[in-house]
Amino acid sequence: MRVVLVEPEIPPNTGNIARTCAATHTALDLIEPLGFSLSDRYLKRAGVDYWHLVSVRVHRSWSAFLDSLPNPPPPLWLFTARGGVRYDTVAYGRGDCLVFGRESTGLPEWLLEAYPHRWCQIPMALGVRSLNLSNAVAVVVYEALRQQGFPGLAVTSPEP
Repeated sequence: MRVVLVEPEIPPNTGNIARTCAATHTALDLIEPLGFSLSDRYLKRAGVDYWHLVSVRVHRSWSAFLDSLPNPPPPLWLFTARGGVRYDTVAYGRGDCLVFGRESTGLPEWLLEAYPHRWCQIPMALGVRSLNLSNAVAVVVYEALRQQGFPGLAVTSPEP
């Protein structure tokens, strides 16, 4: 699977997402423009020492990202607080792309319009605008992996 962040703005969120990706063997794609430098100390601190375990690709644009995908492209799932199917009702596959938008505005309108039947949402209380981006990514990634039986991930026994 791939986590795709479209124009992320906040370095600690991206660092935390990179840590989730490292823990789950999930690739991370970043679509420019980024609201930070990849050398940002806050980004590195949030990812701690796991950056070497993450497959990160940076793309100049959405088009460049699409061009990097295999043919035929894998399913794209767009996560938005604006509606769509509940995230846990989607049948995720190993090559799927989980697409998330900017912290301040979410996914751009043109992107949502391009994939109207691929919108997913995470249920939350009325009056709450959205979850923190890194939390939303973690919720979805772990649900997708749960459906697949957590391939390649170890489950350790608690210590006595």
